[in-house]
Amino acid sequence: MRHRVLTNGAETLADYELLEMLLYYSIPRKDTKPLAKALLHRFGSLASVFDASGRDLRAMGVSEQAILLLKFPPVVAERLALAVERLRPRLGSWDQLCSYLSGSMVSAVPEQFRLLYLDNRNRLLADEPVDDFASTAPIFRRGLALQAVALIGIQKTLASFHATTSPLKLFAQRLSHEAGALSMTLHDVVIVSERRTPLSLRQRGLL
Repeated sequence: MRHRVLTNGAETLADYELLEMLLYYSIPRKDTKPLAKALLHRFGSLASVFDASGRDLRAMGVSEQAILLLKFPPVVAERLALAVERLRPRLGSWDQLCSYLSGSMVSAVPEQFRLLYLDNRNRLLADEPVDDFASTAPIFRRGLALQAVALIGIQKTLASFHATTSPLKLFAQRLSHEAGALSMTLHDVVIVSERRTPLSLRQRGLL
């Protein structure tokens, strides 16, 4: 199993094999497969084994050192999940997007158009500037490289936004139309100003 992990990754192991390896490093020189399978049978799942009390684990013959080791994976998993959430916030609702913009747009360059690339759970993959509106090709190349499935455009402006004359509206409509051919979706384009709440082109019926 060590060779499989080093060659193909730990995700190739079954639940009982993951547990078997964890137990092995706290109970050396002993076949830990029977204990791993017995624990899964008793508690029903890998998560339930990690959540089991020390008393219940001792009743199954688990040593104190092994019990100590089994207390770490849930804590590590929770902290990794929190770290990912901070680095890749979910932007699936208007409130979530506005919350993100309230922090990220404070130091944004005025009049610079930016694109948020999202995964299939509307989690942020990247927040990057768009240099010009001449071509959409660099945007879609970047989206494909990130395996993005959705886009949100944002622009901070210090002046009044006039949707009927702004080149941003035409570019957003073009971007929305072409994204469909690559199985991507332009969720919205949002104008951010210090003088008013964020303005959604989607909500205004301009996309």
